[in-house]
Amino acid sequence: MQHIAFDDTVEYSSHKRPMMELFDWSVFLVAIMLVAIGLISIYSATFDIKMSVYFTKQLQYAAVGMTVMFALAFMPERWLSITAFGSYGLSIVLLIAVILIGKTVYGSKSWLYLGPVGFQPSELAKIGTLLALAEFISRKGVDLRTIRDMTTTIAIVALPVALIMLEPDFGSASVFVAMLFGVMLWAGVDLFLLFVVVSAPLIVVSAFVGKVWFYSIASICTLGAIFFKRGVVATALSIVLFIGVGFSSSYVYGVLKPHQKDRILSFLDPETDPRGKGYNVIQSVMAVGSGGLTGKGFLHGTQTQLRYIPKQWTDFIFCVPTEEFGFVGGVMVIGLLGILIFRAIAIASIAHNKFSAVMCIGVASLLLFHTLVNIGMAIGLFPVMGIPLPFLSAGGSSLVVNFASVGLLLNAYRLRQAKQRT
Repeated sequence: MQHIAFDDTVEYSSHKRPMMELFDWSVFLVAIMLVAIGLISIYSATFDIKMSVYFTKQLQYAAVGMTVMFALAFMPERWLSITAFGSYGLSIVLLIAVILIGKTVYGSKSWLYLGPVGFQPSELAKIGTLLALAEFISRKGVDLRTIRDMTTTIAIVALPVALIMLEPDFGSASVFVAMLFGVMLWAGVDLFLLFVVVSAPLIVVSAFVGKVWFYSIASICTLGAIFFKRGVVATALSIVLFIGVGFSSSYVYGVLKPHQKDRILSFLDPETDPRGKGYNVIQSVMAVGSGGLTGKGFLHGTQTQLRYIPKQWTDFIFCVPTEEFGFVGGVMVIGLLGILIFRAIAIASIAHNKFSAVMCIGVASLLLFHTLVNIGMAIGLFPVMGIPLPFLSAGGSSLVVNFASVGLLLNAYRLRQAKQRT
């Protein structure tokens, strides 16, 4: 792989033409529409309990996020490259700080406060880690098919993941892993190694479900390892790894916090405690299903207005548009998020260098994982992991980072368009 030299003529040409001609309006407008749906949903979810503060704060953070988005969209790419590891280092410092002096919320010490303003360093670390990945992978001679470079790439993500696990916040940590998989797959990592890394957590989860599931999934993964035909030693090591992580799952389960164990149990069978740990999931599924085709109307959602789902404006925000606007509302949310994800992949495919491409694929991976898991939580397909729905869930840190991600996409698109016009 050759090092991509930044072409100053690309930056210069973008100034000779109106900036708006180099602006991806589809990405911008989709993001604005998602924020609008989120604000409507948050207003509805908090309307009847006189908690408009959530709506007001979300509106304020939307303004901050848009400012960040425009700043990143028109920032010279060389600035992003030069500050990549600096941003990553700052993220690590903040993650260490939150462990030492952070505030505990829902069993995780994940919040830092600067006066009255609170934020989650784990959210900001997504951008810092993504930029560091893009900078490293785009360097001359880096090849993820080699053990050295693949290990370095994993280490860049492993450090923030380890710190986030100490909070502990397994949901946020899983987002970084998803981003790593997406980036590595795009950058040409060895598929056998990726298969082994992906199979390990699946075996752990199957062990939680029961012996039948464990032996079934472990057998499938073992056959998959043999299918790759990577030699006796590599195949044997992968099988030993599968067996090891499977039988060590009982230890992993033992070190989890009580509320984390409850989330796993409620995911596996929410009906076992319908008034306790599985309550949110059951009520969420009811809300999504009760909307019908066109919904019950704005501010008329039964589950929403009668507060059957606690804190619905955060993790279970998807229930609001689906209950009040029905199948149409749900499809609109999923469709808009899908457009944003596909645009991120499309921009990555035409990006003028690897740095921009990796940024865009990282953004696509983040958006895809957040979307799948959050909506999966709302309909009972995934455990409750505290992962927000992009642009919709209430939360300042998350919203600003989502806008920052869009800013990176706009930056890559602008530079590509500018290069084509030179």
